[in-house]
Amino acid sequence: MKKIVVFGGGTGLSCLLSGLKLFPVDVTTVIAVSDNGSSTGVLKKELDIPAVGDVGKVLISMANVDEDFTRLLRYRFSRDGSLYNHPVRNIMLAALIDLKGNLTEATRYMCRLLNVKGTVLPLTEEKVELVGETAEKGREFFGQVEVSNNIRSITRLNYDHDVHVGQEVVSHILDSDLIVFSPGSLYTSILPHLIAEEVVDAIGQAEAPILYVCNFFTQPGETENYRVSDHLKVLNQYLGERRVDIVLANNGAIDPAVADVYLTRENKTAVELDREAVAALGTRLIEDDLVCVEEGSLRHDAMRTAFLIFSYLMGK
Repeated sequence: MKKIVVFGGGTGLSCLLSGLKLFPVDVTTVIAVSDNGSSTGVLKKELDIPAVGDVGKVLISMANVDEDFTRLLRYRFSRDGSLYNHPVRNIMLAALIDLKGNLTEATRYMCRLLNVKGTVLPLTEEKVELVGETAEKGREFFGQVEVSNNIRSITRLNYDHDVHVGQEVVSHILDSDLIVFSPGSLYTSILPHLIAEEVVDAIGQAEAPILYVCNFFTQPGETENYRVSDHLKVLNQYLGERRVDIVLANNGAIDPAVADVYLTRENKTAVELDREAVAALGTRLIEDDLVCVEEGSLRHDAMRTAFLIFSYLMGK
């Protein structure tokens, strides 16, 4: 069975994995743990643990259990009080870190509980914070939220201390047939993996090609006016001696009414597919209509996206 290692975080990663789990591939998911917003940020600060939010989202997307159980894990407390805004999955993971000793073992237990096929690994066991370095000496932006809001002033991303990546993560990278970067926040969900030196070194040694699933929309504060090629250039900058080999991009039309909602509500615009610029980077382009509307929001069509990745993997 072919082996895929997927890096990412947030909704984009969860959507991709919900499709990949339906295909006969061995998927290892590596998740950044530097988030410091919302429920995750509160638990991270109060309990001195790594960020658990994206880990919980991925576990739900990969779960093979009844809908009532997944609804329970998604449930977010809405009444005022100490549990306000905390989803049940985050509380469970925080408790399991105490019981099992670390986030990797907590995640492993949840995988058994949810009948997850494949492997889910946090990038590191450490509590870490993103740091955005600027050209101005002594000025930094600390934490994922600040970094996301100040990308234009940041020249380089880093962590607040040297991060140790588990040997299991490294081994899966070296043994993979394909390395995938999921859609999601480029600077705060994808690049946090590539500022870990051990990950970049392992990718550099791996023989597996690198595939990036490009976002549909730009992200305010991070990727305004970015085209597909701009996303690739940023990834290549952090990949060391490697480059993205394949990019999977949308060529389907986006409903103008839906696009207008994204523009007016979130100040997001569609990412332009600039084919010539992509080709000039030496990146193979796989394009298709990947648009899916779920409850009024645009998502990657999980089945179609996973099928294209699987087809490439089996045909390469």
